[in-house]
Amino acid sequence: MAQASAQDTAELAAHQETFSGFLTATVWVCTHIAQAVMLLTLAFAIGAGWFAGLLAYVAIGVAAGLAFRMSGVYWAAQIAQWVLLGIGGVIVPLLASIGH
Repeated sequence: MAQASAQDTAELAAHQETFSGFLTATVWVCTHIAQAVMLLTLAFAIGAGWFAGLLAYVAIGVAAGLAFRMSGVYWAAQIAQWVLLGIGGVIVPLLASIGH
């Protein structure tokens, strides 16, 4: 019967760390795609408005973060995006009204 050596254990740990990173990246990318599709659909295709789309964007981000127990980096990135999209939702209409 073969016994696991220290090298085998280290190699397995490296594989587990790589796979964990891959899964985390997949969750980030899929969450951002879902958020972008929902924001743009509600804001432009349906015409519900930017802030309705932003609300859905936030809801999807919170749901994914809680469901997958994402790290603090995920939450910091999400909050930064929410703030920037909120500011953009205020500034862009103001700039558009200046030209008219």
